[in-house]
Amino acid sequence: PALFMENARKSSIVSRANSIGSTSASSVPNTDDEDSDYHQEPYKESYKDQRRRAHTQAEQKRRDAIKKGYNDLQAIVPTCEQQDFSISSQKLSKAIVLQKTIDYIQFLHKEKKKQEEEVSTLRKDVLALKIMKVNYEQIVKAHQDNPNEGKNQVSDEVKFSVFQGIMDSLFQSFNASVSVTSFQELSACVFSWIEEHCKPQTLRDVVIGVLHKVKSQLY
Repeated sequence: PALFMENARKSSIVSRANSIGSTSASSVPNTDDEDSDYHQEPYKESYKDQRRRAHTQAEQKRRDAIKKGYNDLQAIVPTCEQQDFSISSQKLSKAIVLQKTIDYIQFLHKEKKKQEEEVSTLRKDVLALKIMKVNYEQIVKAHQDNPNEGKNQVSDEVKFSVFQGIMDSLFQSFNASVSVTSFQELSACVFSWIEEHCKPQTLRDVVIGVLHKVKSQLY
């Protein structure tokens, strides 16, 4: 009985020691080996965050492009640089820049149309000069072929008849085409009459007709 009691006592002491050890071990923090097995997962950007970031970048690029466009317009359009004294110290708004750009483009269109009209007029003048050149060359050639014809001088009466015939022909077309009810209509009709009835070829035909008529009266 004494040996049995001694073994029971030792068994109880070992059991309590194991219980205390397990409790103490559970309260002890992780060892280095356990820490080496633990690692924090890296942050992963969600799809929603990616879309938000891409949208922000695209919006910033769009605003930068618009800003650059307005800056380029202010540099190109002269009227954007010539600011009024009252707003010289202020930055031009986008609305003012756009309006000044529109005005400048309209001005350029008008200048282009004006230059095209001037070019058309110059081309007509060149054509008229070419016709006159051909006519004078023919007159010079006729005098060179018949040098004796110049010796017979024409009287002042014949000159006046030729001049009168030319003026009468021009006045008939002038009277039929030009309105004299007001100075404004007169001014507008005169230019139209000149373009229509005073072309080099038309005047040439009038002069030739008058010369034939005077020649038939004299001979």
